[in-house]
Amino acid sequence: MLDVHAISFRYGRSRPWIFRDVTLSVEPGEVLAILGPNARGKTTLLKCLAQVHEPVAGTVTARGGVGYVPQTHQSVFSFDVLDVVLMGRARRVKLYSSPTAGDREASMAALERVGVGHLAHRDFGALSGGERQMVLIARALVSGCETLVLDEPASALDLANQARILAVLRSLADEGMAVVMTTHHPDHALHIAERSMLMVDGETRHLGDTRELLSGELLTEMYGVQIVTADVATPSAVRRLTVPDFGRGVA
Repeated sequence: MLDVHAISFRYGRSRPWIFRDVTLSVEPGEVLAILGPNARGKTTLLKCLAQVHEPVAGTVTARGGVGYVPQTHQSVFSFDVLDVVLMGRARRVKLYSSPTAGDREASMAALERVGVGHLAHRDFGALSGGERQMVLIARALVSGCETLVLDEPASALDLANQARILAVLRSLADEGMAVVMTTHHPDHALHIAERSMLMVDGETRHLGDTRELLSGELLTEMYGVQIVTADVATPSAVRRLTVPDFGRGVA
C-alpha cells in the first residue's frame, strides 16, 4: 500500500539532514513499527509518509488514501466528538457544501468501529487521552484511507488504554489495512508489528522482522541503556518482552 524510495528531508538548504535515503514498503495487512531515540526524525518521517511534508529527495507512493493520526491534538474550539470525526470527510465534501447524512452515518460507523460510539455527542476536549486517540483514529478511518500512519498512538496512556489501542490497530491490519506507527515501547512493536525499523540516526537504520530485529544487544546499543529480552507466559500466549536496566532501585 505504501512504497517509499530513497527519501531525504531537512528544513532548509543550510540545515542538517533529519534523515537521508529512507527506503521501505508496507503491504496490506501489515503493521510496521518505527522506533528510535528522541530527535531521530521519526515524526518527520511519518509526516512525509502522510504527505504532510514533501521529501527533499526521493518518492512516496501510496496506493489509496493515507490517514494520519498525530501524537497529540488540542482543539482551540469546542467540538462534539462526531464533528471532529466528520472533519475526516472534508475531501469528500464539495466546495460550499455541508456534510451529508451519509457522511454522518460513516462517521458514526467509524466511531463504533473503534468502540467509542457512545462518545459521539461528548465534548472532544473533555475526553481522556485514550478516548481522544480512538476518536482521532476514527477520523482517519472515515476518510476512506487504506494506510494508517500514527505517531506514538499509545504514548501517555494507562495500560488498559494501551492494550485497547494496540488491539484496534492489530484488528485493522487483520482486515487488510496497512499500519505504520512510531513507538518508544519495544513491547508494543513485539506485540502487533510484523516488521520494525530502528532509526539510530539520520544515516543509520535497521529494518527487518520484529522478533529478530529487537534483540537486547541492538536495543542496548541504540538507547544506551542495558536491555534484555525474555519470553514470558501470559494468560493469552507466550510473549517476548524487553526489560531495561534502570540501575539500582527499591528492592
